[in-house]
Amino acid sequence: MTDASLTYHEFDDCLWIRCNSRGSFVNSPSLKAVSEKYIGRGGKVIVVDLEICPGVDSTFMGTLAGLARKLLAAGGVLQIATPTQRTRSAMESLGLDMLVEIDPASATWQADIESRRTQLSQDSSSEAAAEKLNELERTRHVLEAHNTLRSMNHKNNEAFGYVCETLEEDLMRHEAELDD
Repeated sequence: MTDASLTYHEFDDCLWIRCNSRGSFVNSPSLKAVSEKYIGRGGKVIVVDLEICPGVDSTFMGTLAGLARKLLAAGGVLQIATPTQRTRSAMESLGLDMLVEIDPASATWQADIESRRTQLSQDSSSEAAAEKLNELERTRHVLEAHNTLRSMNHKNNEAFGYVCETLEEDLMRHEAELDD
């Protein structure tokens, strides 16, 4: 399955991922899969380009936070390029601006951002696609993203506590159904 909502290209200085639609629980598994492959090969800088992304949900932001933590632990960084003001505000309200760099003025890519965007193609989206997640895998992914957000600060813990409890119950129910 391909995920045309994400395109990417690996440059000498970073992995560039462009979100071509809403960033959500639907395409965040693909974002995670491509990013983790890059990090696994020793990659240190990931840029997520949100110029044409109309918005992001909490699962997408939790996935970004998890990736940012992995990069920071490896001496790297996750950078966000050109988010809408609404998306920037959503990220800041959850504390993502403490883990990621949003439109960093000193980033090497700032000087040639349009050139980089032209090097992206739909062909790059086919490798980005994670397998279509079954219900159990999707629940695990969404739970992981929300637990990451919860762990960031007290306010997030309160905001996402009920969501995580509900997802944990769903997960236990799905696992019990598999055991039967």
